[in-house]
Amino acid sequence: MTESYHIPVLLEESVNALNINKNGIYADLTFGGGGHSRAILENLGQNGKLLVFDRDKDAIANIPNDNRIIFALSNFRYLTNFAKYYGIEAFDGIIADLGVSSHHFDECQRGFSFRFDGPLDMRMNQDSDLTAAYMINNYQESQLSDIFYYYGELPQSKRLAAEIVKKRSLKSIDTIFEFTQIVERFCGKDKKKDLAKIFQALRIEVNDELGSLKAMLLETTKALRPKGRLAIITYHSLEDRLVKNFIKSGNFEGNLEKDFYGNAIAPFTPIGKIIIPSDAEIERNPRSRSAKLRVAERN
Repeated sequence: MTESYHIPVLLEESVNALNINKNGIYADLTFGGGGHSRAILENLGQNGKLLVFDRDKDAIANIPNDNRIIFALSNFRYLTNFAKYYGIEAFDGIIADLGVSSHHFDECQRGFSFRFDGPLDMRMNQDSDLTAAYMINNYQESQLSDIFYYYGELPQSKRLAAEIVKKRSLKSIDTIFEFTQIVERFCGKDKKKDLAKIFQALRIEVNDELGSLKAMLLETTKALRPKGRLAIITYHSLEDRLVKNFIKSGNFEGNLEKDFYGNAIAPFTPIGKIIIPSDAEIERNPRSRSAKLRVAERN
């Protein structure tokens, strides 16, 4: 792993939050450059185990030569399936950093960033069929509008979708620069921020990020042993709202159920307050600036 692939965010805070037992079994659901995994391995003894997930083949090159680590080239929504396959009954801790790796933003051929020209791709799993280009050229106008409104939280979503449909009727929209030339006229004074929201919306749809997150969170209730720790790092309000509500109530609406005696029924207990990067970390790694770490313990 090199820091050029991805600088791990809130590294010390998130690994400490796991309260690692040196002989325990842990899962890193977003392996990426392997920064969090390496820190976990440093705290594990020879009998400890670490199951890691990534759906991007590029991450395979970052796997350390360590017999305590098991790599799953898959979506983290299949956590319990892989745990059963590898004979893991329960985990002592689970960590997930939901940010996009710097590697993805910096590789123009992956299509995640508007800083470079390249194909409109945005697939985390390069074997997946759905690309951003397919969406832009084939989704109905109402579908595009909903994606930009709900996943990008863009008030101009209807006008944006209408313009895309108009332009694609003249010529297929296949590259990043072709796309940005069409949509940047709908951006406000902070063009970069609005473009980031537009690209975020496409990325979420292409990779079913919120659907996968919901499925993964539900998996953690089955996968963690009692007193096991869950540490999730989010980067935008859509993710953070789901994680916050789930930790609080066990559902994604945040509706807390109570038993006959008025006691809360929830699978997790929040641990501490929300943790954000220090000024020093943000200066060192500007991409960490929107990160939020939430920690919970399995009841």
